[in-house]
Amino acid sequence: MDMRIGDAAAAAGTTPRALRLYEQRGLLPPPARTSSGQRVYDGTDVARIRVIRTLLGLGLTIEDLRGHAESFDLLVADPARRCANNSGGPVVRHRLAALDAEIARLTRLRAALAAAALRPGAD
Repeated sequence: MDMRIGDAAAAAGTTPRALRLYEQRGLLPPPARTSSGQRVYDGTDVARIRVIRTLLGLGLTIEDLRGHAESFDLLVADPARRCANNSGGPVVRHRLAALDAEIARLTRLRAALAAAALRPGAD
């Protein structure tokens, strides 16, 4: 079933603006167009958008995903597929390292703030 951008976005749980961004950044191939130039999506496109949203929700960034857009269809076909079994492995390891570094930074910041707040006269 073909649908316009608003319907496709709603079906995937996102916004038309996000779909245009995903297309612009190379995460989605350019969709078919009507004779009047409106974007047309199908169920496969919606499934791919859901994969993108899931990966973004797991902490990957658009930049992380950009070079691996061809793998999204593999995840659509087999949602249980592990990223480590394909080209996504290095991307996931890189994102985990970045998250670990950010957690360490925030832990140090929290400790410094707690120490400052607990000093006598620090009201």
